[in-house]
Amino acid sequence: MRLLKVHGSGNDFFLLDQMEAQIQLTEDQLKQLAQSICDRKRGLHGGADGLLLVLKSAHKNVVARMRVINSDGSEASMCGNGLRTVARYVVTKEKISPQINFKIETMYADLQVKAAANLASDVPAYEVEISPVSFADSKIGMHVGQATLQNSLVPALSDSLKFSAVAVPNPHLISFVDQQTLKSNQLVKMATYLNSENPYFPDGVNVSFVQKISSNEIFVKTFERGVGLTNACGTAMSASSLIYVLQQLGQAGLEQTLKVLNPGGMVQTIVHQRLDGSYCISLIGNATVTASVSLDAKEAMFGNFSQVKWSETGEQRAYENFVDSLKK
Repeated sequence: MRLLKVHGSGNDFFLLDQMEAQIQLTEDQLKQLAQSICDRKRGLHGGADGLLLVLKSAHKNVVARMRVINSDGSEASMCGNGLRTVARYVVTKEKISPQINFKIETMYADLQVKAAANLASDVPAYEVEISPVSFADSKIGMHVGQATLQNSLVPALSDSLKFSAVAVPNPHLISFVDQQTLKSNQLVKMATYLNSENPYFPDGVNVSFVQKISSNEIFVKTFERGVGLTNACGTAMSASSLIYVLQQLGQAGLEQTLKVLNPGGMVQTIVHQRLDGSYCISLIGNATVTASVSLDAKEAMFGNFSQVKWSETGEQRAYENFVDSLKK
């Protein structure tokens, strides 16, 4: 079996092309493989946040389909950082011109993707659509006594922090915080509770603390459902950008490029409002391939990586140079 190790803003994955795979794995085997190779302590080369699957799509005018299996074996409805890496893979595989827009099927929508200008030398970037967007409690899986949650206190969670909730379509709970709160353990403590048995988000939720840096720049730190603390979460950065525009910039913030910093690097976002009043977000960031991998699938499921062949691409060094440049 052949895999690629990829990442967007340090949100890392193993990518498996099931269209080309010589071995077709069952659902249980895919879950077991993801749990085994992605384990941060015992997994393959330090593990990963999840497993990306590239499959054929039955939808008209759609090039491929993406599935996302989290490191705990659960399935995510979408992953913006992962979608960028899948878009790059599909462009190369299908020999699609980088200037052409095309669609990739995800769980709830066929999303537009396209190549973007490199973030830096040898740091290829892609732009992907993040949608559909909903503020309804039924779409978020939220039970806090409010049909929608926008910049409101939730006493059961905090007596000082205000929260907003949105599905993009992954569910997100967002709070704008100061530097002291960002550095505290509140995010981990709260998100761990909300992703275990609880009455408020019984199916779990992605939780992000957001700090405003300037009018067009924010920092997002996320505890991702099914993963834990992550270097970056594409849908969280998109959801945070949307809430930031709606609550702090208003109409003037639409169609404007925002800089979104995260522990793993940086992306850009643009919030759009369609003619029907609905919202979508463009997520623009790196799509880095760090290694190509060859392994025995059955052995890997049981944590035996002795026969793995791992070949570095050299792209990680260029990405790290880019991240270092952000700190200057």
